[in-house]
Order: sequence, then structure tokens, then C-alpha cells
Amino acid sequence: MTLKQTALSKYIDRLSPPVGLLLLILSVGIGAGTGLAAVIFIKLIGFIQHLGYQVLPDLLPSLGNFVYLIVPIIGGLLVGPLILFAKEAKGHGVPEVMQALILRGGRIRARVAGAKILASALCIGTGGSAGREGPIVQVGSALGSSIGQVLRLSDDRIRNLVGCGAAAGIAATFNAPIAGVVFAIEVLMCNLQVRSFGNVVIAAVSSSIVSRFFLGSQPAFAIPIHSLVSPVSLIFYLVLGLLSALVGIMFIRMLNRAEIVFDNWDFPQLFKPAVGAALLGVTGMLFMYLPGSEGIFMPYMYGSGFHFIEKVLLEDASFWILLLLIFLKPLATSFTLGSGNSGGVFAPSLFIGAMLGGCFGLVLEHYFPEVAGGAGAYALVGMAALFGATARAPLTAMLIVFEMSNDYLMILPLMVAGVAATYFAQWLHPESIYTLKLAKRGIRFFEGRDMDIMQGVKVEEVMRTRVVTIDKDKPIAELMALFQETHLIGFPVVTQGKKLWGIITLQDVHRAQSTDTFDPRNMKVADLAIEGPIAVFPDEPIWVAIQKMSPRDLARLPVISRDGSMRLVGSISRSDILRAYDVGIVRKQRGKLEEEQTTLRSSTETGFVEFVLNEDDSCCNVMVKDLPLPEHVTLVSIKRESKIIIPRGSHMIQPGDIITVFGRLEEIDHLKEFLNCYPMPDKK
Repeated sequence: MTLKQTALSKYIDRLSPPVGLLLLILSVGIGAGTGLAAVIFIKLIGFIQHLGYQVLPDLLPSLGNFVYLIVPIIGGLLVGPLILFAKEAKGHGVPEVMQALILRGGRIRARVAGAKILASALCIGTGGSAGREGPIVQVGSALGSSIGQVLRLSDDRIRNLVGCGAAAGIAATFNAPIAGVVFAIEVLMCNLQVRSFGNVVIAAVSSSIVSRFFLGSQPAFAIPIHSLVSPVSLIFYLVLGLLSALVGIMFIRMLNRAEIVFDNWDFPQLFKPAVGAALLGVTGMLFMYLPGSEGIFMPYMYGSGFHFIEKVLLEDASFWILLLLIFLKPLATSFTLGSGNSGGVFAPSLFIGAMLGGCFGLVLEHYFPEVAGGAGAYALVGMAALFGATARAPLTAMLIVFEMSNDYLMILPLMVAGVAATYFAQWLHPESIYTLKLAKRGIRFFEGRDMDIMQGVKVEEVMRTRVVTIDKDKPIAELMALFQETHLIGFPVVTQGKKLWGIITLQDVHRAQSTDTFDPRNMKVADLAIEGPIAVFPDEPIWVAIQKMSPRDLARLPVISRDGSMRLVGSISRSDILRAYDVGIVRKQRGKLEEEQTTLRSSTETGFVEFVLNEDDSCCNVMVKDLPLPEHVTLVSIKRESKIIIPRGSHMIQPGDIITVFGRLEEIDHLKEFLNCYPMPDKK
């Protein structure tokens, strides 16, 4: 495998195709591959369902309703070994993709794809209450990641290919290419750039073409077109959105509680999925004794439930069954996924939303028949609202329901209910159904970044200590000359003793030039500069700097001493913050490796420290052997882009490197300052 990877990546290097063309070809391949995997997955689920709930009852008719207990248990017993083979296949999959994007540069093990398809098909096919979209998102993401790793692409491009695979998975599973693209952007890749957007679109289109070729091009639900009967009914849809937020939070908490119980249970992981399946089976058996359940294929809360959703949209379901399923479906999904079975939460969210909306619609239809409209319309909107509440992705929710139903006339109710549900749920419960699982692992996901990582790196670790400044009493002519010499667009303004007084930018000068009072001969820098600028302290976490930059979209901030002297000690820019994130990731990954090294960690005198090297650091472009390291300090590693380098004497230190040193903390404390002040050997 390694030889093939090296040969293929070298061939790409020799060929040197245009970047856009290479990613375009890869996007088409990832989309087609994911679409084909989705087709196989859906067919496999249908085949397993046929064996479990048609062939087996025909062979053993004496089983009766016990078939709804036995078949899920068999599925759970088969899933257990697959979860041990690839632990990423456990649960609903999307959080694992998000974690790979945040912490591992989008790197996902190739074995995950095969294990996820088989485990999820066994789980859903035997009745597990889960969706098929999560597994296909993970499979598509694993395919994109594997291709990127084989070709030795950068972290950013691997992340882009992971997004392509995720979009392709949603597009193929629901026949919803637009929603697939939005899901990849809204849920997974919050900081997706415009140049990467086209690749995600191409992958979704490619996947949809393949899935439609094998599965047909019809919408997921064949239902009549609904319409907004009266503008007054928008109030009802707003109330439905608020109710969906409450039910969505109930679902999130039930699933989380089940995961906690099973994870803390001292029982072999191999058999936990079977235990969850047994609890699901008992629930299913009891459901089959309810009036009106005679002759149905399997309990409504089994599998993804799309067939019953369509009945609800067609207004062919009783009020009491809908009300019961609002609570039974979250319970069934919690038993299934909480115990370690494999499947998604997208379809269960849509199912619960349809039940809630249908139930709410029947009540309104009874009491306000003139203005409410049909219950099917509320079931349709409820699907979007509840998914928006659980995933915090209102745009994805609106578009996927629209594409699955092909009903554009309901777009206003979808928008009202979806946005209301999302923001109300966000206010009541900050974590979504995807991010809650990551938060329990210590990963706070926000706009594509791990907030905990940004809290763990301090400003002083990445700030630039060599700052170009200008005295507040200098003439404007000298300021303009400094702009030309440095090609910078702003400088801190200082007084005697390098105390920060203010800040001035080229924009301030241009603004002054447009006025009648501008007199460059007699004006000084202090006349144009902004006094008392926003600043940060060296010991503050990077996240504080981000918060201070955000309101006015500042490009950089001055760093001042905390002793109250206003002494300027450095500056920090957006590029420094990006490097700080890399430092945090290295630190977090290394921390996991150090957990078992108790002897080394027990010493309070020694430790690991990272430094980010900037272009103005004098130790750059120097060989490792020439670095003037203190006697009790050792250079452990160099991270350059996505590669970890074990340093040798002949390695050259470069700007942007993240160097990790180990040694006595008292000697490390001022190491970076020492390296920059130390007279370096001749670099020639």
C-alpha cells in the first residue's frame, strides 16, 4: 500500500496538473463512488429486511411477534465484532467525521468505509431505529480522505475531499443534491472557501446521477402538493417550530443519556449492541399488540421509517399512534445507537418531526379548519423543524424536505418553523446532536474550530515580538515613507519608552486626505491616529484575541504588558492565530500520548513547550546543529505543514515551523526570546 501511494503521488508530482482540474476529477470520482456505495447500501438493507421479516416468519411461523425481538438481537450480535474492528463505525458517524476534520486534517482510516456499510446495513435491516444517511456520509468522507492521503495532498485539500464525500452521501441517500451541498457546508465545513465550493457541488451532482440511474429519479415521498391556506397559519407553524425545539432537545438528551449508561456499563463492548437491540425488540413486540398494528411489515419505529412518514404526509394515520411515536421513536433510537449500534440520526429526526407535525396538524384541523390547512402540511414542516432543532442546520433542513417532497409552495412555513426551532433549541441547549458527542470528548466545535484548543494556546506563544512602530510626534511625511518602505497598512503608535499610545492605518490617512483640514506639512501622527486602541495581554488565550478582533473585523492587535505600563511587547495577526490553532492541535494530540507516561509527567521541573517560528525570527533558516539550545533542553520535533519531522543536525529550521522542545522549564521559559537575541552563526 505504501509503495503504491508513493508511486502515485510521485506521478502526480511529475505530471503537475492544474489544481482545479485535479480536484474536479477527484470530486467526480468521489461522488460516483459514494453514489454507488449508497446504492449497494440501500439494496443491502432491503435484502436483510426481506430475510428477517419475510423469509424467517415464513420458515418459522410459530415465532409470531417474537420475530420482532429475535431479528434485532441477531443484528446486534453481528454488529458487535464490526465495531471492535473499526471503532469509528460505532454510533451515528457524523461526529467522527467532524472530529477528523478538526483534529486530524480530515484523515479517516480506509477500513471505516467497509465496516460502516456492513454494520449499518445489519443494524437498520434487522430493525435498528437509525437512518442510512449518517453511514453514507461517513463512507463518502472516508473515500475522499483515503484518496487525498494516497495522493499525499495537503490538509486543506483533504478536508475539501471529505466535504465532497459527505455532500455526495446526503445527495445519494435522499436524492437531494442541493441539501447535500448545504449539509457539508453548514454542518461540517463552516469555513469552506469559495474555491472549494465548486468541488462539493460537482461531487453531489455526480453522486445523484449514479443513485438516480439505479434507484430512479422520483422524490423520496410521493405526496400531493400542499399550499399555505392563510397567512394566519404562519403563526401555527411558528408554534410548531417552538414545539419542535422542545421535542428535539428531548431526543438529544435521551440519546445522550443512553450513550452514557452504556459507555459506563462494565460489560463487554462486543455484546452491548445486542443488549440495546433486545430492549428495542421488547418495545417493538409490545407495539405490535396495539390496535391497528395487524398486518404491518414491522413496527413503525424500526428502521428509518420512511414508509410510515409517507403515510403521515398523506394523512393516513391516527392521532394516538402519532402521539405515541413522538416518544417511542426517540426511545427506540436511543436503545439502538446508545448501545453502540451503527446508523444515522438524520432519518429519526425527520420521523419524529413528521409525527409531531402530523399530531399538531390534526389538532389544528379539528379546531381551526378554515385557516389551518391539512395535517400533512404540518407533518412536512415538522420534519424540517425538528431536524433543524437537533442538528442546528436550518438551511439544510428546509432544502432537504423541499427536495424530498418537491413541494416549493411550503417554503415560507419551512423557513419560519425551521429557523424558530433552530434558534430556540440553541438558546435552551447549546450543543447539537452532533456536537454534544464531541463535547464529551473535550472538543468544542464552533465554526470549524475546536474552541478548547483555542483556549489552550496563549497569545505570547505565537505573537510577533519584532513590531514596526512609529512615534506619535513624528510628521506625516515620515509616516508615509514608512508605509512605502514596509508595505504594511498599519502601525502601533508609541510614546517614549515604547509605551502604546494608539494605532494608525493607511485607511485613517486616506480618510483624513478626503477632508479640507488635511495639512501634511504641519500635522503629526497623533493628529490622525486612534488613541487607546484595542489590545491584548501576552498571557491571555488566543480565543480572547479572536473575540476582540471580531466586532470590527480587525486584522491585527497590539500586545501590551500586563503590569499596567502599556509597554508594547508584540503584535498578533490572523495568520498568527491560524498557526496557534496548529500549535493547539499538536499539544492536544501529544497530551493524549503523554497520559500513560506518568513518570515523566510527575516531574514539575520538566515539560514540553511549542514555539511557532515567524519570518522575523533570527533563528529561521539555521540548521538544527547550529541552534544555541541550553544544556538541559532538547529539540523533540518539528511540524511543517501537515508533516511531523524528527529533527537531525542537518535539518533547516524554516518560518512557520512549530518546534517542540523538552527540558527544564526554567531554561525553556525564555527560550524563544533567547534564540532571537543570540548571535546566530553565518548562514552562508
